[in-house]
Amino acid sequence: MTEDAIWQPLQAELARWIHASRSAKFWLRDDDAVEPTAALDRLVGLANDFDVPVTLAVIPAHTGEALAQRLAAEHRMSVAVHGWSHENHAAKDRKKQELGADRPRELVLRQLHEGCTRLAGLHPGRFTPVLVPPWNRIDTALLPYLGACGFKALSVFGPAKPVETSVPQINTHVDLMDWHGTRGCREHAELVGAIVEQLRQRFDGSGEPIGILTHHLVHDEPAWTFLTKLFQLVARTPGGRWLSIADLMKSRKPKG
Repeated sequence: MTEDAIWQPLQAELARWIHASRSAKFWLRDDDAVEPTAALDRLVGLANDFDVPVTLAVIPAHTGEALAQRLAAEHRMSVAVHGWSHENHAAKDRKKQELGADRPRELVLRQLHEGCTRLAGLHPGRFTPVLVPPWNRIDTALLPYLGACGFKALSVFGPAKPVETSVPQINTHVDLMDWHGTRGCREHAELVGAIVEQLRQRFDGSGEPIGILTHHLVHDEPAWTFLTKLFQLVARTPGGRWLSIADLMKSRKPKG
């Protein structure tokens, strides 16, 4: 299948949105940032080239002034809290989880509060009080306490769930990476199909903006190629635009 054929379904779907005078809304979350790297430079460069706001989920325990200085002049970059140390505390027979029920709740909440405070101090101009749980997993018993830890939103993967929480959910929906297979980029046709399906679910005006999830540190060339083509397509299509995490937080209310 040619590249044009792969991307044609998304072009056609965006054209349908244009015809209906609708705007398809996207946002981008990139996980696991810690320090300046060549991969981060590449992501920042793409964001600047196509005017795409990016929410970097930064691991508080492992980051510092170097990342803060690298991002100081990058107005398209926002910083969210990616747990505390991105360390798995689950039993060996369970899925990886840092923010689970395997440790005392008070300890987990204290670390989350410390992570929020630390990143707010390092990135005063771009910090956004959003919690991004490592591996997109968090014990539901922690959710009512997130507001007290300083958070104003939670971002995981998949549709927002009707759970009791003190903050709204701003989720991602399409992950570029094939974590359970090649651990490289998913097939481009598969990714295009996933985005088209998300758009079709929202055509009647319901549903949150589509969250694209990336991990710059592990991107292979197909991942960078896909991201570039997606940015190019949305940039030249009046039926699509990228929102910042600040835009998304303005109108959100807690679920439950």
